[in-house]
Amino acid sequence: MGKKKDKAKRAAKKEHALVGDIARSARHKPVALLGKASEVADQPPLVALSLATVAVGVVLRRRDIARTGARMLLAHALATAGKTVLKRAVDRSRPARALADGKHEASAGRGTSDTDFNSFPSGHTAGAVSVAEAVAHTAPLLAIPARGSAAAVAAIQLPRGAHYPTDVAMGAAIGWLAERAAGMLVNAGERAIDRRLAKRADPDGLAEAQAHPS
Repeated sequence: MGKKKDKAKRAAKKEHALVGDIARSARHKPVALLGKASEVADQPPLVALSLATVAVGVVLRRRDIARTGARMLLAHALATAGKTVLKRAVDRSRPARALADGKHEASAGRGTSDTDFNSFPSGHTAGAVSVAEAVAHTAPLLAIPARGSAAAVAAIQLPRGAHYPTDVAMGAAIGWLAERAAGMLVNAGERAIDRRLAKRADPDGLAEAQAHPS
């Protein structure tokens, strides 16, 4: 077990050495501006976007839009839960902090509240990917811009000095898995609602159909 931890620490230090030069570009104005723009993938904006989508669907009586919003919201919630668990399990200095301190730190989590030491995994990437995948699966025409936006959010995390490649990769994996789980839950919920509505509309017909399926 100790050897595995040592190997993980050595790998993390090598990754820091590779990313260090990239993270220095965080001082450049274009990178700083893009970094600010990527904050749209923070939790409050994504939750607000998801809720707004649900509201639009309800107001317009568009079930497809409401479904998209519900899947976005649930996927984001699951992704947030997943990345929170891992952030508590691993303390890792962000590239910008490691450059400032002159050393990179990575260890088992102690539940630190210092955001400079919760680099792993990338929460922005997890949230962006989960919401983008939800949009892509329920509104295919928006798949390319949604996924492109998520990819841009993930890519800017390195030069802005916020995350390492493994942080971003794990964030993307969390977002992808969260969206798949959300999709199954939303689809199951929708089928249950459809059965209930059908039973209310024609209880005798539904009972007959269930008793004698074609």
